Amino acid sequence: MKYQFDKIISAPCRLGILATLVPGEPVSFSALKDATSLSDGNLHAQTRKLKDAGYIEINKIRKGKRLVTEFRITALGRERLQLYIMKLQKILDVETVAKRNVPRARKPDDSAVWT
Repeated sequence: MKYQFDKIISAPCRLGILATLVPGEPVSFSALKDATSLSDGNLHAQTRKLKDAGYIEINKIRKGKRLVTEFRITALGRERLQLYIMKLQKILDVETVAKRNVPRARKPDDSAVWT
């Protein structure tokens, strides 16, 4: 069985970003950085790739005198993440069924002492 995985989501850092955004509430740059443990530059590059793919929105909002960058998952991003997870679940399900169907070697019956 061959599975085609979304290359955008397959990168662990981008998968982590999307997973953090799943609840749907906007997440600030600093909160996303803390949640993913990515550096500023790496977080910027990875969120840009997700935005270019249409998986997240990036908004700059004014809070007092500061501009704050916030991220939110899009409907497309949620859909693609769910598809990615479903494919992973299918693999796990197939592996679990395969392991259940493997015949186990029987232990020798030593209960019959006299033969």
